[in-house]
Amino acid sequence: MAKVEVAFPKVSSDELTVNLPVWRTGKYKVLPTADGVRNFVAKDAKGKTLDWTRTETGSWQVQLNKPSKVTVSYNLYANELGTRTRHISSTHAYLDASAVFMYSPIFRNEELNIELKVPKKWKSYSGLESESKNSFVAPNYDVLVDSPIETGISHHRSFKADGRNYELVIWGEGNYNIDQIVADLKKISGQAHRWWDNYPFKRYVYMVHATSGARGATEHLNSTIIQLPRFMFRERKDYLRFISTASHEFIHTWNVKAYRPAEIANYDYQHPKLTELLWLAEGSTSYFQNQLLLTAGVMTPKEYFADLAKRINSNINKPGKQVQSVAESSANEWTSTGGDYAHNNSVNIYSEGYMASLALDMSMLNDTKLKHSYRDVHRELYRNYKLPKGYTNDDVKHIIKGLTGKSYEGWWKSHISEPSTLDFKSLLANAGLKLKFGKDKVYSGMSLSSDSLKLARVSEGSPAWNAGIGAGDQIVAINGLKVTASGFNKRLEDFKVGDSIEVTAFKDDKLQHFEVKLSSKPEGKVQIKAVEKPTKAQKAFLKAWLGIDWPFDAKGQYLKK
Repeated sequence: MAKVEVAFPKVSSDELTVNLPVWRTGKYKVLPTADGVRNFVAKDAKGKTLDWTRTETGSWQVQLNKPSKVTVSYNLYANELGTRTRHISSTHAYLDASAVFMYSPIFRNEELNIELKVPKKWKSYSGLESESKNSFVAPNYDVLVDSPIETGISHHRSFKADGRNYELVIWGEGNYNIDQIVADLKKISGQAHRWWDNYPFKRYVYMVHATSGARGATEHLNSTIIQLPRFMFRERKDYLRFISTASHEFIHTWNVKAYRPAEIANYDYQHPKLTELLWLAEGSTSYFQNQLLLTAGVMTPKEYFADLAKRINSNINKPGKQVQSVAESSANEWTSTGGDYAHNNSVNIYSEGYMASLALDMSMLNDTKLKHSYRDVHRELYRNYKLPKGYTNDDVKHIIKGLTGKSYEGWWKSHISEPSTLDFKSLLANAGLKLKFGKDKVYSGMSLSSDSLKLARVSEGSPAWNAGIGAGDQIVAINGLKVTASGFNKRLEDFKVGDSIEVTAFKDDKLQHFEVKLSSKPEGKVQIKAVEKPTKAQKAFLKAWLGIDWPFDAKGQYLKK
């Protein structure tokens, strides 16, 4: 629990609106931030208590008898670590202003001073400028909202890269190697000049929470917060997940924080604002994150292609891509719920935005004979559509036309405005690459919940779907014999493609029997390999696309230099 006090300048009207945002930047969801507020009190300059009423979610209306300065105070419940809004423990406090500090619209552009009263041994860090220990200053509320504060007992390192100052702050113990993290962050941070003309910051702070379960990350104006379970740093696959996330959030410093869609260029903290371009803001960042690691030498080509293959395989097996466009997914982000319905009827701005970016990148490279790529679109957005301007669909298409000399109206309609199914064979062939699938295995379309026989989802059009089985059904037996959660998939492997099996399950609490005719699906991981005899044009395309040369072996594996 925290005690928060906000002092406002003299108010000349007879009422003052005080707000706490209903969402935080970087997460396009309405959050119950105001639910943690208790004991709200408003006082005038003489300390007299003022009357107030709640007018809507995140809004308090304070009544004044005469012009006066106003101070509001409240207790704040702060145990929302996973949402990256506010969390206070015996060793730290993480404060995202959107869930901590109230504001008034009439004073939104005023300079702010923030003072923290914390234990003596605690140290405080933020992308904000610091006037003294545990105090910060922000030019306005918008900067404060986009500059979270981490205070407490933590590990801290400073480093420089390409003339900029960087800090790494880690709260929590774990199996991370802080020297390796610093070395890799330095490599990543020093590559940005190859992508954009300059930097929108002089100092950048990487904040990391090594936790007991929370995971995720959020970009901010000149900082980021990354959360990962404390023992998920040592294994290479886990470390790659972490460092890829760091790359993703760093890229956001340009894509979203320096330029973003016009509909959300000026944040409305009390109401959702819809845009069809979140796929570009988030999905393109996902697309670029590993390319930045590749350029920096933090990720190997083999690791890059393994991740790309995994993403392509996920896209191929996503029924929702035939139903929802990436533009609709963007506009729907505020109300998307995930789950079985989303799997069969939706796409998300990250994964589908990644694929749209891949297709656009390769199309532009082809249309310009490798002269321009999708990176150039983002370079132009940074040059000409910096905040507070914002960009529209037409602006992006105008930039593409200017770079390629071609109208992309038709491409935009078939890949962005309408559901899209990509031809990955043709796309990869541009760079002399191909997909290699494993042997076929039996396929039912059923996916279990993590620790039970209750179905988490059933893929539309799959054998189980066609048999009438759906998400939430509880599997009991196959061919009259009991099955367990741990042995379910192994049991299916006892059958051949084309076999019909009887699945017994509780559906709506009624025991029912379903005949499922098993089909096939490639077994094992999908791989990206080189074609047997690449052309000079394909090698040149690979170089222009990813910046790497062509040392593949006879088996199509990329050789380390």
